[in-house]
Parts: sequence; C-alpha cells; structure tokens
Amino acid sequence: MYDFRFFNLISHISYLKSKLLIYTNQFKTVARLTKNQKLALSKIEANKSYSLQDASSLVKDITTTKFDSSVDIDVRLGVDPRKANQMVRGIATLPHGTGKTVRVLVLCTPDKEQEAKDAGADYVGLDDYIAKIEGGWTDVDIIITMPSVMAKVGRLGRILGPRNLMPNPKSGTVTAEVGKAVTEVKAGKIDFKVDKTGIIHASIGKVSFTADKIYDNALEVLQTLSKLKPSAAKGTYFKSIHLSSTMSPGIEVETKTVAGI
Repeated sequence: MYDFRFFNLISHISYLKSKLLIYTNQFKTVARLTKNQKLALSKIEANKSYSLQDASSLVKDITTTKFDSSVDIDVRLGVDPRKANQMVRGIATLPHGTGKTVRVLVLCTPDKEQEAKDAGADYVGLDDYIAKIEGGWTDVDIIITMPSVMAKVGRLGRILGPRNLMPNPKSGTVTAEVGKAVTEVKAGKIDFKVDKTGIIHASIGKVSFTADKIYDNALEVLQTLSKLKPSAAKGTYFKSIHLSSTMSPGIEVETKTVAGI
C-alpha cells in the first residue's frame, strides 16, 4: 500500500520550494536599482545627517525625473497620536507656495458666491455640487465651506473623509470669510495632521524651486510644528526629519541645524 502521508509531505515540500523561488525572484526585482537610482544614492553619504540648507540643495541634485517633481518633508514626532492630548494638527502658509495648481471648491450660500469667485475659486455652489459629490465627483484638492451650511455638507463625510477633503474648522476650511480662505489656499496655505505612526508628511514645493525657496518653505513647516508641541508630549519632540522628492531617496536632516525648533 502507498503511504499517502509520505506523498503529502513531498507535495508540501515542492509547494514550499516554489513559493521560496517566487519570493527570491521578487526580492531580486526589488533590489535591482536603476542607473539613476544608483547615481542618486552615490551622492548621499551613508549615515550622515545634513543641515536643512544643504539638504534643500541636495534634494534638487539627486532628482532625475523628467517632470517637475514635488519636494516633500517627513517629520517623525515624539507623540502618541492615540491620545487626544498629543494629537498634532496645524496650518502653515508656505512663503513661496507649493508650486501646484490647487483646485478649490467653495460650498456656500448665494450671497457669498461672488466673493468666492473673485478670490479665485474654481468651483462655487452648494446643492448642485453636494449632489454631484454624492454621485462620486471629487475632482478637487480643497473644499471650503461656511458654518451655516455644515449641516448639509456633513452628510458628505463618508465620501470626503477617506479622501482627506472634508472641511474642518481646525484647518481653516470652515469659515464665514470664504474669500480670504480661498486666497490663502491659492497662495500656498497647507494643513497637516500627524498620522497613526507619529509622522507628519507635507508637500513643500517643486524641484524647480531654488534651494533657498525649498529651505524657506521647509523651515516654515518645522517652526510651525515646534509651536504646536503638545504639553503632554515628553522626551524628544523632533525624532527625525527627512527631505525627498518624487522617486528620490530620503535625505536625513540634522535637527540641531534647524533654527527655532
């Protein structure tokens, strides 16, 4: 008689070998670097932290994309976002803007529509746009609304919340001064919120910016974060700071070189 346990064991071993081969090939694919990636990495010294000024210049040098890449800043904070008294959320107005074309929708009453349009809003209305959003339309970057219409806008939370588009008083997107809010957003106002791992991520410009402009925008975000430090946060507040561009490696910034934090 055949020992089926033996054949089951052989079959299982064959299965494990095939899976191991797949994972090995996947690892080789991931580990394979392009010529441009190798060149970028060669320009970053291993285990070195750069000054914010040097990192702002280096991020331009290591970017090889053919399009105008975004420049991002990632800051790991010494907070526990699970605790309400350690949540970090704020607004920063970048001195040189984001370099992006920001599409703004203003949901407001008819008496505020002209104010929003004059300030440069791309879309203005209320009931018609609420219906459009309920139908799945979300082709905007920022939504600004008024306190008096939040009862109507509130029902869009399940659609706008996951897309980070829901207006919020803390981010300045729920206000009676809709014209002022549109002007600020168009000029480079950004809002940020610490994620569940304690990291703040923000886009602070484009690679086409001069190094000085990247530096100024990064400094504005970092100094704003410093002012927002929760009193309940203990120990080191700025755990790490990195600058990067689209598809580039990250550049570690020495926190001691940043003025005002």
